[in-house]
Amino acid sequence: MDTLSQRLRKWFKPYAALTITLLIGGVIIVTLAVLGAEVYDNVVDDAGLANLDKPALSLAEQLRTPWLDSVVTGFTNIGGGIGMPIVATLLVAWLTYMGRTWRPLILVGGAAAFSVTATTVGKKLVGRTRPDHADAVPPYENSPSFPSGHTLNTTVVIGLVVYLACLQFHRTMVRVSMITGGTLFIIAMGLSRVFLGHHWLTDVIAAWLLGLAWVGIVILAHRLFHFFRRREHRGPAPTFDRPVVRDVVEERGITGHGKGNAG
Repeated sequence: MDTLSQRLRKWFKPYAALTITLLIGGVIIVTLAVLGAEVYDNVVDDAGLANLDKPALSLAEQLRTPWLDSVVTGFTNIGGGIGMPIVATLLVAWLTYMGRTWRPLILVGGAAAFSVTATTVGKKLVGRTRPDHADAVPPYENSPSFPSGHTLNTTVVIGLVVYLACLQFHRTMVRVSMITGGTLFIIAMGLSRVFLGHHWLTDVIAAWLLGLAWVGIVILAHRLFHFFRRREHRGPAPTFDRPVVRDVVEERGITGHGKGNAG
């Protein structure tokens, strides 16, 4: 009975830390979206925050060409309601296979759910109108503009995928390449929304900030999970029956395939 109780405690504490941190963090992000909406109403006039929006849209219109419009439209669709779930599913499936753990699914899936909620709440509270269709590239969008859902969800999903992938690969060049590629993708997704006239620049900036804050909270939850997991699984001194190598393998979650643990 004591053994069962100890096993349950070892399992429960790390996952409880992960779940509680994610739930509290999710509430914080949604609250930030609400507060952001209040601040937005107070400081943004028709010209946009610090007059950033209209000059940015004007610059985008000057850069457009039929060929570039088509390329950017194809790219921005990756971050949409159909494209991003497909991309996220493929990346999470890869991380799950590499790490032999379901934690990437829990982290990315849970984080994406809260980012979608924050986007929905922010749009309903602010109700900001998108740029006029005359200044945009079709196909047009009619939902509220603030914050940019494409940008927020892409920031969260790609940010966490890069973080989890860096846990798999320990070579510095590989990590730098993944971080650089992920950062450029996130930036490009946000700017594509402005380029096409589907969002104001301040919509994108707010989405970047919310997304990065949420990614930071999820990473904190993940680190707390590992902290409690290592502490709970720390056993007695190694013996011939329980060598230290076995403890290391169990702690890192390494399987017979020799794969590292992504989660």
